[in-house]
Amino acid sequence: MLQTVARGAELAREMIEVQREIDLLQLKLSSLAAEFAQTEQWWEEGSNTAIDWIRFNCHVTEKVAGDGIAVGERRQQIEKSVQAMESGEIGFSHLAVMARTAIATGPQFDESKLLEMARKLSPGKFYFESLHYRHSVDAKAYAAEQSDLVENRHLYLSSAENGCLLINGVLDPIGGAAVRSALEPLARSRGWDDDRQLPKRYADALVEITTNGGRLKVQMQVTTSVETLLGLFGAPGAENEFSLPISSKTVERWACDCSITRILMQDSVVIDVGRAERTIKGPRRRALIARDQHCQWPGCERPASWCDGHHLVHWNRGGGGEIENQVLLCHRHHWLVHEGEWQLVKTEDGRLMAIAPTVTFGMTRGPD
Repeated sequence: MLQTVARGAELAREMIEVQREIDLLQLKLSSLAAEFAQTEQWWEEGSNTAIDWIRFNCHVTEKVAGDGIAVGERRQQIEKSVQAMESGEIGFSHLAVMARTAIATGPQFDESKLLEMARKLSPGKFYFESLHYRHSVDAKAYAAEQSDLVENRHLYLSSAENGCLLINGVLDPIGGAAVRSALEPLARSRGWDDDRQLPKRYADALVEITTNGGRLKVQMQVTTSVETLLGLFGAPGAENEFSLPISSKTVERWACDCSITRILMQDSVVIDVGRAERTIKGPRRRALIARDQHCQWPGCERPASWCDGHHLVHWNRGGGGEIENQVLLCHRHHWLVHEGEWQLVKTEDGRLMAIAPTVTFGMTRGPD
């Protein structure tokens, strides 16, 4: 027994030492990768990008190749972190998160603040906290990234030879959190005699939701700070159990009219726990449905049962709860107003006008 314990401790030490050697080799490789990316060798060999060449010839994933180039390119900017890795305080995985955060935040990057976190956290948790940091320094850019993920979500449905439905797709973090919030309660094991594996329980839960006619109430919980709710500079993202940090724009939309349980924080202290209920409910919602009948986005006729109530002037900007300040919007158009940065304004004659977000183009090309 004592020999087994001693051997285990010896293996543990050896594994840590070997991993440190691997980290140092990855650091060396990152410098080579960044320099290689500046050449045209990958192009001459027929690759689309340097990452593509590294992925194929060095037998690594696209993420590993991208991490290497990112660390190599930002090495001078994250020198303190490199030294911390060389001394064994953090690993190369921390360094990759640090480099990608430096790329994402640009001149607002604060290595000292992030390095302090990296020393205390696992690489996975450090990545999660780095997203909060990115939101805190540029909430608009973070929201734009999440918007891109929404625009690129997709779902493929096809039929197998035996008639089974084949499902394949990708959802953005927020959409994925909503789906998981709906599936998880129904996918729990029902007891000792429930021998279904988790994938089977997920499939059963999906069928149960759809055959329930959409009558299932999905409860989601979001934890946010007062600063995030108000969209103030320096605020972290909000949190949900099944999602990466959530942008303040999404929190603003959810605060309009959603079945959400909110946990409001200030200085790490819970100051309010709101019940899961619609902001617009009861007689007011019935009056809103009777007046609007469907989504009020110009040209959209999604039925009221598919819509949320939207405040034309949001309450965090001084808008009131009167029905004149509310309209029905379907999920797609409600998302466009908040995360998509469209504006929905009421004209003098009472019509609603949708205004596209302002697009800023780069400088025109000068003469050669």
